[in-house]
Amino acid sequence: MKRVLPFLISVLMSFPVLSAKMPMPTDMPKSYDAECASCHMAYPPGLLSEQSWQNLMGSLTKHFGTDASIDEKDKIEITNWLKKNAATRGKYVELAPENRITKTSWFIRKHDEIRADVWKRAGVKSPANCGACHTSAAEGIFSEKYVSIPKK
Repeated sequence: MKRVLPFLISVLMSFPVLSAKMPMPTDMPKSYDAECASCHMAYPPGLLSEQSWQNLMGSLTKHFGTDASIDEKDKIEITNWLKKNAATRGKYVELAPENRITKTSWFIRKHDEIRADVWKRAGVKSPANCGACHTSAAEGIFSEKYVSIPKK
């Protein structure tokens, strides 16, 4: 039993739904980094459902107040990759209201202790700026162990 328990814990923690890890798939197209991550964090595709990514990529002309249109070849490549790597189970599969990760029930539940004024701090800017507080967000680690909320 002493050997089985550590093994079971490591297996369970390897599932993104059960841990605070959401690694970026290794087959990320260069176009995703060039087109999407040039404006905001390259969000791991497992944070949204296939339908949410489809909706988001289908409305790039009105991408949260900006025209984020990209050429059709890149759009198809990115959309297919996002859908292929989208959430398939657990809390992440819900349809994201307004196509926003920050409007999902799991995001709201995980951040319910954050006061509204914190999101407006210069060092945070908005709930969508994961890397402002999650110091390992770029590596897909969103554990509370790696949170440092900017004071200003």
